[in-house]
Amino acid sequence: MTRPVRTPYVRTPYVLTVDAGLRDLRAADHLLRTLAAELPLTAEGFGCTHLVRGERPRVVVSLAPESGEELAHVRGHLVAMGYEVIEGAPDAVGRAVLYRGADVLRGTLSVEEVLSVSAIDRVEVLGTAGQPHPSIRLVTHSHVRPLWQSGELVLTTMPAVGGTLVPFEVPDPTPCCADH
Repeated sequence: MTRPVRTPYVRTPYVLTVDAGLRDLRAADHLLRTLAAELPLTAEGFGCTHLVRGERPRVVVSLAPESGEELAHVRGHLVAMGYEVIEGAPDAVGRAVLYRGADVLRGTLSVEEVLSVSAIDRVEVLGTAGQPHPSIRLVTHSHVRPLWQSGELVLTTMPAVGGTLVPFEVPDPTPCCADH
């Protein structure tokens, strides 16, 4: 199945970043979902998380509405909600939380279904060359977080039981050193 390559997330003229001082991805995911429920965003927009390193490590969120008109409405709502809004994205590798089809990637789907119902451009499997066969099943755990890579939204997966795949990022990771 051949699909058109989308404009890289950081090159779209309609990107806003919000730094709410968040320290973890779960809180950033929650903020994006909360904002999506309150803002005038269409299904074709994107909401991503970005890790900011340096003296004050944190997670910021970016929103990419579909149009310039939508961008103005989103910016106005964010400012009215008390957020400081910055033009553009902080980097080229946003981790997508809000994207077309994210809400239907539940249960077990074939790779072909994932690509046809969502904004994801490509599925890759860790440690392998090429792409998985379209009929291979992906167990989503209702947590699918693709990354922007060279202008494509790419879902990294890993092999799982029974010849299936699972997203590389798990919904509830065990914190480092959790047992001591």
